[in-house]
Amino acid sequence: MKIYVDADACPVKDIIISIAADATIPVTLVKSFAHFSHGNDAPNVETIYVDTGADSADFRIMQLAEKNDIIVTQDYGLASLALGKGCIVLHHKGFEYTQENIDQLLHTRYTSAMARKSGKRTKGPKAFTEEDQQKFRDLLLRKL
Repeated sequence: MKIYVDADACPVKDIIISIAADATIPVTLVKSFAHFSHGNDAPNVETIYVDTGADSADFRIMQLAEKNDIIVTQDYGLASLALGKGCIVLHHKGFEYTQENIDQLLHTRYTSAMARKSGKRTKGPKAFTEEDQQKFRDLLLRKL
């Protein structure tokens, strides 16, 4: 098992790295070159940089991931692809993407995009809270 993180805007990277280190599970952070850093990775962490294109990180994660790997993303499209590959897919707010919920999530994303395209305003995501952080920590621990 490995953990792949769609890492550009992931607020739980430190939690993932800490829990994975305790469980000796390798973590791969996939980031765009726009988020390049000279920082040193922890021993169990690899960082892969990709082009800044819209889906570059998603495509790279899908190239690397195998069945039963864990993928952390907030991207519903990537989640759908990863579920099809047999991966465990988690959202940083502490819920798991499943075959039962992905269609509804994709439909909601589509209807919101169509509303914005027609000039309507839609709500953005709710703020990330400490409760969300704890829910994610608990979920990741249950999945290992």
